Amino acid sequence: MNPRERRAARHQPPNPEAETAPRPRRRKAPITVEQVIDTALGVIATEGYEALTMRRLAGALDTGPASLYAHVVNKADLDELLIGRLCAELALPEPDPAAWREQIRGVCTQIRDQYLKYPGISRAALAMAPTDLETMRVSEGMLAILLAGGVAPQAAAWAIDALLLYVAAYCLEASIVRQRSADDDAVWVLDRDELLRRFTALPAESFPHTTRHAAELTAGEGHDRFDFTLALMVDGLAHR
Repeated sequence: MNPRERRAARHQPPNPEAETAPRPRRRKAPITVEQVIDTALGVIATEGYEALTMRRLAGALDTGPASLYAHVVNKADLDELLIGRLCAELALPEPDPAAWREQIRGVCTQIRDQYLKYPGISRAALAMAPTDLETMRVSEGMLAILLAGGVAPQAAAWAIDALLLYVAAYCLEASIVRQRSADDDAVWVLDRDELLRRFTALPAESFPHTTRHAAELTAGEGHDRFDFTLALMVDGLAHR
């Protein structure tokens, strides 16, 4: 119907048959990039990163997959947007030469906590060449902290890569453990008491160190191992 026909129709008496006819579906409000990111994070929070596909995301947005490509180039582009959103939540300290170790550990801990909110999302950060400004902001902040601590530029650059890789791997393993724990048949495999029992039951003549130190091998509460490894890496930088 052209504009003249629409104008004329407004001056016509009501048509009962037209009133009962199905009305055309109203056009939805345009989807925004922020909506895409919010919805994707919602899917990950409830179903895990592995469940996030462009088709699943389109369904959650009540649209077709093709419409998503008006906002994201591909899945890799979506991954970068997701990691960028998590990085935007991080608070970066003003570099302090006297407290640089605590500061860099604090940033890594924030990243860990963001990743753990969304099971498996750290997979999106692996092998990613960052261009998102929020991701670059975090990298810049970490570099500033290490340089303020007297770490050589080359060592600082590689240390950031190693720290981020460790945080991502730690969180990815945590999500895998969580996923396996959902299977009742796998709970016993992941139980610490079961691991301790199996280690101590090994033949001591073949596994003398494992049987003797089974308690140490299975020790750790919460993020004890994460904190230990992070301190090990940062302290190693300090002693270079």
